[in-house]
Amino acid sequence: MKYIAPALLVAAALFSGCKGNNRNTATDTLGAETGIAADIRQHIAVLANDSLLGRKPFSKGEDKTIAYIANQFKKLGLEPANNGSYFQEVPLVEITTAPADMQLSGKGIIKLKYGTDFVATTRREQDTLSLINSPLVFAGYGVVAPEYNWNDYKGLDVKGKTVVVLVNDPGFKSGERKLFKQDTMTYYGRWTYKYEEAARQGAAGVLIVHQTEPASYGWSVIENSFTGSKLYLQQVDKHMNRCKLEGWISEESAKKLLSSAGITGDIRAYAQKPGFKAVPLNTTLSISLKNTLKYSKSHNVAATLKGTSKPDEYILYSAHWDHFGIGKPDAKGDSIYNGAIDNASGVAAILSIAKKFTQQKVKPARSVVFLAVTAEEQGLLGSEYYATHPLYPLNKTVANLNMDALKAIGETKDIGITGKGQNDLDDYVIADAKQRGWQVLGDEKPGAGSYYRSDHFNFAKVGVPALDLNNGTTAVGHDKDYGVEKAKEYNEQRYHQPSDEYSNTLNVKGMAQTAGLMFRIGFKLSNETSFPGWKQGSEFKAIRERSINNK
Repeated sequence: MKYIAPALLVAAALFSGCKGNNRNTATDTLGAETGIAADIRQHIAVLANDSLLGRKPFSKGEDKTIAYIANQFKKLGLEPANNGSYFQEVPLVEITTAPADMQLSGKGIIKLKYGTDFVATTRREQDTLSLINSPLVFAGYGVVAPEYNWNDYKGLDVKGKTVVVLVNDPGFKSGERKLFKQDTMTYYGRWTYKYEEAARQGAAGVLIVHQTEPASYGWSVIENSFTGSKLYLQQVDKHMNRCKLEGWISEESAKKLLSSAGITGDIRAYAQKPGFKAVPLNTTLSISLKNTLKYSKSHNVAATLKGTSKPDEYILYSAHWDHFGIGKPDAKGDSIYNGAIDNASGVAAILSIAKKFTQQKVKPARSVVFLAVTAEEQGLLGSEYYATHPLYPLNKTVANLNMDALKAIGETKDIGITGKGQNDLDDYVIADAKQRGWQVLGDEKPGAGSYYRSDHFNFAKVGVPALDLNNGTTAVGHDKDYGVEKAKEYNEQRYHQPSDEYSNTLNVKGMAQTAGLMFRIGFKLSNETSFPGWKQGSEFKAIRERSINNK
């Protein structure tokens, strides 16, 4: 890493760049803020500054971002976690796909406009590829779940065909108590699963029907997040095991397509019926894709506070440092996706927690690892790479404590656990919250599948008990509706948009509340001898038990 050698110089240049920014800096409003709150504000002000160019991997913004994080670790006296380096290389391929408009041929010919009616990309590392007259099939939710006695692909041969599937899973808003987990999304509801299963079935292409409620976000998020360049972990087979086409289709376009095959009304209810059978749509799809390929390496940033008596057991804090870089300008002409909440807030939190650990008179018995991962916005890639190429043994990793997009609504009377009920770490949260009179909540929107949408999920997949926390919705000094309204406002007006930026009015007190709780949990874990586990019924319990038994 030639550009990292002068890390201090890069960081100094970064601070110099911040001074010239038009936005107010942290020093304008620190006022009475001290400790974790003051640290979080200072770090967000830097990490969400325009000079970091939206923190996109493979960019100058990455260079500045990881240099800043590493320099902060170094200033705190934390050891480099990777054989003398703060950096773990993550080999990625950047694929920039330029699709032509999509043509649907059935009773007539319909042309769908890229970005407005559909988005499409491919993971296959080819300069050009195309689908010509690929038959379209409606495969319901695109789910194969033996434990729920559900198989949307039963008796269906999709080789050479493109499947059209619904987002979320059959249980969502079904009203059926025994159908999946009802309104709580399972992994079968995630778009990543839809792509994976379609590939396993041998489909040539897969299109997910966008609907705002079951997706939990509007079409603008699809347009911003699934267009332009995309990053993937490099694979030996150059992703030839994946479908040629992976994409989304707007609800309006999908309804027109499905109605031509006699599927009208509530398409979710149609696909939720037990014994659902896939429906040929009597329409073919044609599209050509041109790819620009770029191979490079992004970086996770990792540092360790070595334990005093159990240095070979680890508490792992994580947050993703990346965002979307420079993209489509908004109505105000702003094209820098600063990602102040998502996720400068999480990185700021782990930096503040790291500082808190170094200030303790009693040092932790177990080692504490602070990990800032890359390419979360591209599909949790940095954490996936760490989980498959760990710097420390996973069966000696006691827990993963993850923070992503901490709320800016101030201190709250409640704390939210993503995926509440999964593992024993919930008990640590509940015990701490009880002492402070805080209520502990589960997912605010269980149908959004939040447990599968941030980096903790990759640690859960390999058995490490993983906790993702956020402050709740009942803000101190406000009525109950305030937090809900603010969350809705962020989701609609800032999430994955250039408007997610730092200002001196940003309320960081709730972020500090969450970070403080995460510190206390991590500190307690770091001085214990036991290992938290997964609760009965968790799909990750058996994985962890096998891992622990192989110590």
